[in-house]
Amino acid sequence: MADRFADAVVLITGAANGFGRRAAERFAASGAFVVLSDLDPRVMAVAEACGGAGLIADVAEEDSAAAQVALALDARGRIDVAINNAGIGHDLAPLSAIPVADYDRVMAVNARSVFLGMKHQLPPMQAQGQGAIVNIASAAGLVGAGQLSAYAASKHAVIGLTRAAADETARDGVRVNALCPSFADTALFADMAGAVGDRHGLAPDAAGRRIARRIPMRRVAAVDEVVQAMLWMADPDNSFMTGQAIAIDGGLTAV
Repeated sequence: MADRFADAVVLITGAANGFGRRAAERFAASGAFVVLSDLDPRVMAVAEACGGAGLIADVAEEDSAAAQVALALDARGRIDVAINNAGIGHDLAPLSAIPVADYDRVMAVNARSVFLGMKHQLPPMQAQGQGAIVNIASAAGLVGAGQLSAYAASKHAVIGLTRAAADETARDGVRVNALCPSFADTALFADMAGAVGDRHGLAPDAAGRRIARRIPMRRVAAVDEVVQAMLWMADPDNSFMTGQAIAIDGGLTAV
């Protein structure tokens, strides 16, 4: 339905491109007022195009999480949905070769940001007696992911935070779930395909096809396939699901 989020206030982090940008467009098209943040200044143009509000912010800093919530409350007085989407990867490497600085930054952007986001998003949702949070984890948060140990650790942390928050807030009418995509047609996947290609002497397209063959469906996800799941998880009609980590992965974690 085109108006299923009519008048809802939706926060999205990491909204300058990829999943976040497309989610902003889809929620806005469904009637929502979107409040977007990203370290990339292009988020302001996305916010303007969607008729919402934007903030250039580092999600790993508490002031940024508080500022985005304040922006939503000042504009509309409530928060109905939060999509904690911001995330980064790291170079493929065995655990013993990953620099501590890379580990710390991945954990800060991918996991600390979700903790900080929910720390400030949950109180107004609890006060109003309803709300939905979708934290973007990964299939790497459900299984082991060799050569991506810091990334996998951060996404396991997202799922743990999701389940703890769901347990704490279910009686307050707030639902908290995690979405776990595998490889999708994003810049992050393009970077990974490039790295795999460099390692094996393949062009990026060929490396991408090699990665996709690991997926039972033999392809990566389209961005809209993942974003559609975000909208479903946030939909008020999906009213009895909380504390779940839902894989959108073409069957990758099923085998």
